[in-house]
Amino acid sequence: MKNKIDKSQVRQHFSSHAEEYDRYARIQQKVAEQLAARLSTEEQVWGNALEIGCGTGMLSRQVLNRQPGLSLVLSDLAHGMSRHVQQLFPTCPVCDTDAVALPFLSNRFDLVLSSSVYQWLNDLPRAFAEVARVLTPGGKFAVALFGGKTLFELRTAHQHALGKRQSHGQTFPDLNQVAAAAGLFDIEFLSTEFEVEWHATVPQLLKNLKRIGAQNASQGRPQGLASRQVMQRMIDYYHQEYATEKGIPATYEVIYLLARRK
Repeated sequence: MKNKIDKSQVRQHFSSHAEEYDRYARIQQKVAEQLAARLSTEEQVWGNALEIGCGTGMLSRQVLNRQPGLSLVLSDLAHGMSRHVQQLFPTCPVCDTDAVALPFLSNRFDLVLSSSVYQWLNDLPRAFAEVARVLTPGGKFAVALFGGKTLFELRTAHQHALGKRQSHGQTFPDLNQVAAAAGLFDIEFLSTEFEVEWHATVPQLLKNLKRIGAQNASQGRPQGLASRQVMQRMIDYYHQEYATEKGIPATYEVIYLLARRK
């Protein structure tokens, strides 16, 4: 069963790491570049665009470099991110926004963008329906999110360390769930790709995740830190099963979707 995500924890985690996010979010930067590159193959020029979960502006910067005249509204659930990005993009309107209840009129934008955000939502169909609502007919939806195999090494090692106890780690959507949620759109492109980030040790990986705010936000997560015994068993298993000469791998499944509102 999918563990529900605590929205307040997501907001708090990312807000508190806005200033250092760019130094550690290497995979997220690459995903933003890949999504923008896919959009750049189209000759269409958009007028009004919305980015959902803009973070520090990784995707915004890529898109505006390609279309400097684009009228872009930036939004994020985390107020710390909204404040930070407003300083970087002073001419763009910025607001705090919940992706499942967008505060915009219907038929408002001809392009909606998002990168590395939708895996943090509990109700993907509702969130995608909100995108369809604010898009104009024929409007474009370009999104990248992390899929269910993301950080499988870490999740497997953690479950091994817990033994028969249930893990309260987060679960992310798979390709079929994304396709089902996108039923209001004509899907033009949907695929999954894998990116691997390397770390010297498991504690370094965990520290990196914390520095970008990508911590466990499951409602069922235990309070406080895991016991030293559980942590050590997890680290030992991770090294034993996955370590190579390059170090500790952290695999990310990235789902890319390009679609148009029907």
